[in-house]
Amino acid sequence: MGTLSVRENLLFSVKLRLDPRHYSTADKQQRVDSIIDDLGLQDCAHTKSIGTEFLRGVSGGERKRCSIGMELITSPRLLFLDEPTTGLDSNTANHIINLLHRLSRSGKTIVFSIHQPRYSIFSRFDHLTLMHRGELVYAGAAGKALSYFTDLGYHCEPFNNPSDFFLDVTNGEAQSTLDITSFNYDDKENCDNSNLLAVSYRQSTQYQRVVEELDHLTQGLEGGVGGQGQKADYVTSFWYQMRIVGGRMVVNSLRNPQTSYAQLALNIFFALLVGLIYYQIPLTLPEALQNRMGAFFFLIINMVFGNLSAVELFINERALFIHENSSGYYRTSVYFLSKIFADLIPNRIVPILIFSAIAYYMMGLKPAFTSFLLFTLTMSLVSLAGVSLAFLVSASVSSFAMVFGGFLVNLNSMLSWLSWLKWISIFRYGLEAVTINEFKGQIFYSNTTILPGEVYLETQGIDYSTWGFWQNHVALAGIITVCMVLAYIQLRRINRWK
Repeated sequence: MGTLSVRENLLFSVKLRLDPRHYSTADKQQRVDSIIDDLGLQDCAHTKSIGTEFLRGVSGGERKRCSIGMELITSPRLLFLDEPTTGLDSNTANHIINLLHRLSRSGKTIVFSIHQPRYSIFSRFDHLTLMHRGELVYAGAAGKALSYFTDLGYHCEPFNNPSDFFLDVTNGEAQSTLDITSFNYDDKENCDNSNLLAVSYRQSTQYQRVVEELDHLTQGLEGGVGGQGQKADYVTSFWYQMRIVGGRMVVNSLRNPQTSYAQLALNIFFALLVGLIYYQIPLTLPEALQNRMGAFFFLIINMVFGNLSAVELFINERALFIHENSSGYYRTSVYFLSKIFADLIPNRIVPILIFSAIAYYMMGLKPAFTSFLLFTLTMSLVSLAGVSLAFLVSASVSSFAMVFGGFLVNLNSMLSWLSWLKWISIFRYGLEAVTINEFKGQIFYSNTTILPGEVYLETQGIDYSTWGFWQNHVALAGIITVCMVLAYIQLRRINRWK
């Protein structure tokens, strides 16, 4: 998590991956301190954050070492890494490999993929596997790889990096000094250079030794592994995970200006803008009706599209969630509920309360306090509906629903096969609710005319009864529930897919 420090990330891992019944708080702190010392992270352990696109953090090498440290929390005997040196400078990459080499000498097996390492890195390898186009061209002791290819007629020039030499061989840039007819291949004509290397390896004594070793290991494991096919259980309880994951969500929201301060500032700015444009709307006709409906339309549009940024927030954390969930940090339900209670609701509800307080009274809407509370409730439900929809569908689907609010298009004049869209329109329910709340009991007038708000509602075909008003909120709550349930199902599907 980019907004947390190195120590905070390590503490997050140790709290969720070590059983609290067997490890005290002091034990966990000691484990973190030990890993920080082993990885050489003392200088950056308390840096404010790992780093995001908005916050400057630690270096790339320190970030990778922190990632390795989070996996070392459980003292695994086997560690898999995917290109741990990619994106690092030569010196930092060498430092990472030296660290992994020390860990391997403490009884751990380190397996990782790497691309074109420098010689000092290559010299640390115990076992080397070379692949090209999905085929194995060598697997065995790293120190014997050069002699193996020398026997095939490929000679490494003095002072040439072996890893570069192997790339030249597999890519066909290095030529063998031996005649192809000297190789015992079944189909020489249809074999390119990479296939020749793969076939050569399968017919080599090196390959036979590896197969014999694997057979020996397989026989030794038969009947010795129990619990196969059983899903590993979590070492911490549901509520413990909720406390730890939820706490991290809160810290992340507070430290991420994109999700907290920017959202609040945007709502305040738009509230002031709308308030100034529609400042103290009078009760005189025709501006009383036209300005109120225009203001409500822009408010609802802002509530929906202003919260579609939740799509980006989930995408940014998608890889992190998949990694942590599949690694046994926490349950899918824990992440989902923590996201709702510790991130989405505070970042959406609190700005809406401030937004409503500014815009409502600047526009001079119905002065009754209960009307303001109902207005705020409607805005909050519309906002949450937009957030839940953002988790589930793209912005283009949401924007398509805009025209079915019932105010830009008369629902009675729509094509019958499109009219059903009004039942899933967030805009329609939000607009009807705020319109009923403002117009019911309101009197509008001109020099010679008095128009009750109920008359205008009837002309628009809006049911302004008690149930007619609350059915909009029930519908919005239903949209939120359905979208959130489907979003949770999607998270579960991603988990199983992964």
